[in-house]
Amino acid sequence: MLGRPGPLHKAAPAGAQKGVECPPAAHQDGVMASRLHTLTVTEAEAGLRLDVYLTRHLGLSRRAAQRLLEGQQVRVEGRTASKGLALQAGWKVEVESFSEEGQEKVAEYQGPELEILGEGSGWVAVDKPAGMPVHPLSEGERDTALNFVASRFAGIMGVGEGGLRSGVVHRLDVDTSGILLFALEEKMWKQLRAAFSAHRTEKVYQAVVHGRLERPVKVEFDLRIARHKPAKVEVKPLGEGGKGCRTCATALKPLEVFRRATLVEARPVSGFLHQIRATLAHMGHPLLGDRLYGPPDDPVPVQRHLLHASLLRIDDILLESSLPEDFERVLERL
Repeated sequence: MLGRPGPLHKAAPAGAQKGVECPPAAHQDGVMASRLHTLTVTEAEAGLRLDVYLTRHLGLSRRAAQRLLEGQQVRVEGRTASKGLALQAGWKVEVESFSEEGQEKVAEYQGPELEILGEGSGWVAVDKPAGMPVHPLSEGERDTALNFVASRFAGIMGVGEGGLRSGVVHRLDVDTSGILLFALEEKMWKQLRAAFSAHRTEKVYQAVVHGRLERPVKVEFDLRIARHKPAKVEVKPLGEGGKGCRTCATALKPLEVFRRATLVEARPVSGFLHQIRATLAHMGHPLLGDRLYGPPDDPVPVQRHLLHASLLRIDDILLESSLPEDFERVLERL
C-alpha cells in the first residue's frame, strides 16, 4: 500500500388571520420579531410570483427576497408560502420586519469552540467541523462559522458582501470539514477574493472514495449546475458540456489504497461547486458517505461525505489542518 502521511502541522494560532395585523411573533430562537408589514395584491399584480412581488414592493434583490421566504418570514393569507406561488388579487401578504440586504445582524454564537488555525493582518482562519454551515441564511441562525468568527472579531461585520456574508472569502459544503478563511478588513477581502478569482491559490483536500484509484492522474471535465435546490452538478467530457459549462481541472493522487476504498489527495486547479465530489463520482469513485453523487451504502458506516480541506496557500498565507477524528476512525476500519 502507498504510505499515508502523518498529521499535518498546523499554523500557529493567533400564525396570522386574514387582514389582521399580528402581534410580535417569536422566532424559534426565542428572539421576538417586529410587527408585520401587510400588503394587498392588486388586480394588476395578480399572477405575479411571490418572490417577484416582494422585490417590487420592498426594493430587494431576488436573492434577498428568497432568503426572507427561506426563513419563513413571509406569509400569504396567513400561511407560509414558496417563492413560486402565483398571487391572486385581494390576497394579503405579510412580511416580518427585516434588515436591508447587506445590513443584517449576525446572532450571538452558541456552538462549540472552533480552533483558530491562524490569523494575521486583516484575516483569520478556522477549522470548520463537518455539519456546520459557513454563514447564516437568516438572522436567527446561531451555529455557523461566521457566527463564531463575528463573536470574536466584531469588526468583520460589513466586510465584503456584508450582512450575513460578512468577511466570507470562499465556501465549503456543510459536510466538508477543514480550513475556512475569513477577511476581517475590506482591503484584505478584495485581495483574497482577487487571488481566488485568478486561481493564485493552492488548495489541497483529502477524500476517501469508493474503489481503488491506483495511480495519480490530472483530469479535466466540463461542469455545470444541473439543479439549484438542492444543488447538483453535471459532469461532461471535455468539450461536450455546451452552454453554461465551465472547464474544471483536478489533480488526484492516491495516498493509501485499501481493498474497497482509497484515500485520495485532490488538488482542484479551478474552483466550482461540488467540483471534487462530482468529478470523482463521474470517474466511478464517489466519496464515501456522499448520498448526492454516490451509492446508498459504503464499505463501512459513515455519517457524512468524507472530504476535508487540509491545506490552503494564498500569497504568504499558509494554513494546514489535520484529518478530523471521524475521518481517522473510518480509515482505521478500512
